[in-house]
Amino acid sequence: MELKQKTDFGLITKSLTNWQGRKEWFFNREHTDTYEQWYEGRYKRAEVWQKKVMAQLLQKDPRVKELLEFGCGTTRFTRWWREIGIEATGGDISPFMLGQAVHLFKGDLVNADSHYMPFKDNTFDAVAFITTFEYYRDPVQVIREAARVGKHGIAFGMMNRNSPKVLRRRVQQLFGKNPFYVTATFYTPALLIQKINEALQGRNYSLEWTCTGLPEWFPVQQWSVPVGDFFGLYVRFSD
Repeated sequence: MELKQKTDFGLITKSLTNWQGRKEWFFNREHTDTYEQWYEGRYKRAEVWQKKVMAQLLQKDPRVKELLEFGCGTTRFTRWWREIGIEATGGDISPFMLGQAVHLFKGDLVNADSHYMPFKDNTFDAVAFITTFEYYRDPVQVIREAARVGKHGIAFGMMNRNSPKVLRRRVQQLFGKNPFYVTATFYTPALLIQKINEALQGRNYSLEWTCTGLPEWFPVQQWSVPVGDFFGLYVRFSD
């Protein structure tokens, strides 16, 4: 596997708080420096179920031993893949996120744009996007890049448009209370599948998805109904 030379993300000065004037939250030190704390707090239970869902989907494809996770952020999931027997490489466009990641993750990291992945064809067994695909400006291009770099499949884990929390987040934005989803495009499983089918015309593949992120009091925590805060979807390419 060939990687671009690993960047010393520690070279970013502490006085730099915003990257190139970008408005997205992941280019703002106010948010990236506290990202890990958010996962360790109120989001902890949700993360447990998200990992269960993604493990179920990926472990059904025994060909996947090594993957590239793009939009890896501080490597919450990138660190976890090894626990289910998958080696991971992380990629992210935000030097602030990677500035946190280099202190937490022992594997390879690359600072790059997911629309133009700096890897040769079939470098990895699969490519994964965990709560990052919502921010891509050209999702069809990103899927095509993932299909080029990932030999056997593409894994998606994302916030579900069919969730009451989406409406709440939009209301919060109107009052300037929630900066995290201003540039996000939310998908349902059906909407994501439309993008996948557009991007992968001519390819042979199968799809499987499942939803989680249901209230703690609900009788089930995962189901094959497109309702819930989070859904996982796996595109499996035919040999």
